[in-house]
Amino acid sequence: MSTINIETVIEFLKQLQDQICHALEQADGSAKFVEDNWQRAEGGGGRTRVLTDGAVIEQGGVNFSLVSGDKLPPSATAHRPELAGRRWQACGVSLVIHPKNPYIPTSHANVRFFIAEKEGEAPVWWFGGGFDLTPFYPFDQDVKHWHQVAHDLCQPFGDNVYPEHKKWCDDYFYLKHRDETRGVGGLFFDDLNQWDFDTCLNYIKAVGQGYIDAYVPIVERRKDTGYGDSERQFQLYRRGRYVEFNLVFDRGTLFGLQSGGRTESILMSMPPLARWQYNYQPEQDSAEAKLQSYLVPRDWLTELASV
Repeated sequence: MSTINIETVIEFLKQLQDQICHALEQADGSAKFVEDNWQRAEGGGGRTRVLTDGAVIEQGGVNFSLVSGDKLPPSATAHRPELAGRRWQACGVSLVIHPKNPYIPTSHANVRFFIAEKEGEAPVWWFGGGFDLTPFYPFDQDVKHWHQVAHDLCQPFGDNVYPEHKKWCDDYFYLKHRDETRGVGGLFFDDLNQWDFDTCLNYIKAVGQGYIDAYVPIVERRKDTGYGDSERQFQLYRRGRYVEFNLVFDRGTLFGLQSGGRTESILMSMPPLARWQYNYQPEQDSAEAKLQSYLVPRDWLTELASV
């Protein structure tokens, strides 16, 4: 059994933040991420990096955080009562990218590590994370590429990993009140500790690199696609769904706010502009109507095998 070493995780996460920011700056070709360092009174802090009004990215944030405390918030202990009374540390990289062009999907990714310790007892630890894609005007080529990267990075860890974590993503990023998924999915996992520490860490390393490999080619492929105001308005309307999920269902947002995290960094995931429209119905057979058929769990790699 490999030794639990949070310092190794922290070093990797900082490097991953650097790597992702560099890749996205290259893809944007204009704007740079601005770093905002912050401290948390209860313990820890982080560095928030935000890019705004780029040539390609309207707003995007890539956060690193390392926070700690003596008492966990209710959102954590409700599901894991054995954590009560333990001192805890949580670190991670979380990002959301909102492009300008409606033909480029919004993307989200995070990788994280949690450990809770109590004198005289074995530590409780796990990894979590994943990445998911939220298109407005989906292309089968992009969806297949996204899921192929996800499948391939999972393969060294077992044949069951991709289907399990893909299903977990479909189930988690689901808007119950809308009866639709947030997008076309990807990977999601939590409580990952069934392997030894080093294997778990190698998996989140693969997920972190996989996000870059999956997303940047889509950005490059779609960033010069022309669009008009109707596409822009549909993008803003669909961004409203993103807001609904993050504020109503996302456990990371809830944990961050309940644990006294930095509000600006937690809500960095919100789009810079969004809109709501009462009882909107797209025209039948329109490009906007096409999106709905993508907002259900599907076996993308089988269905799109010939793409």
